[in-house]
Amino acid sequence: MPYSGRRMRPSQTVARAALTAALALAALPGLVGSHQPTPNHPVDAALFDNVTLANTPPGAGRGSFVLDEAGLSDGVLDAAEPFSEAGTDRDAATAAAAKRATPKVAAAAADWSWNPARSTMTGAASFYDFGTTAMRLPRGTVIVICGAGGCIERVVNDYGPAKSTGRIIDMYRPDFFRICGCGWWSGTTTVTVRVY
Repeated sequence: MPYSGRRMRPSQTVARAALTAALALAALPGLVGSHQPTPNHPVDAALFDNVTLANTPPGAGRGSFVLDEAGLSDGVLDAAEPFSEAGTDRDAATAAAAKRATPKVAAAAADWSWNPARSTMTGAASFYDFGTTAMRLPRGTVIVICGAGGCIERVVNDYGPAKSTGRIIDMYRPDFFRICGCGWWSGTTTVTVRVY
């Protein structure tokens, strides 16, 4: 076979052997030159000396740390000052409370209302363990169901109950007892359904 001038790549067997040898050397640190752990040495006490920074005022490096007026909280006690019992010095407490800032909070309006409904139905309702069903409404219709215990907004997910039962809606059991305003033994209640 004539020489074509191309270099031959090593076979996959040689490449795998080289990779296996490299991994074996990395996994065995004793062969690669690891050493014994060094004995414990005492920590040099000079490492715990105070450090004077360029912006530290002269003489402030040693001694107690004192906050300026902006860093002090209201009612800080001196080291020699005794604690006072609550209610013994009401004038001082009133004066301290008068110095505190009073936040200004805008009054929030607590007014809301439902949007006008397309139609309204009133009738009997019961519970159903697989969602909210309404006899006369298609799936995906948004409704608000109101009973003696309050109102709840739901989406109709199935068709039912049958017209012969006299009910207009069946609700998921937790929803039924949430708006029913009745005991756990109840099976039906009167509701108003608003269709949106």
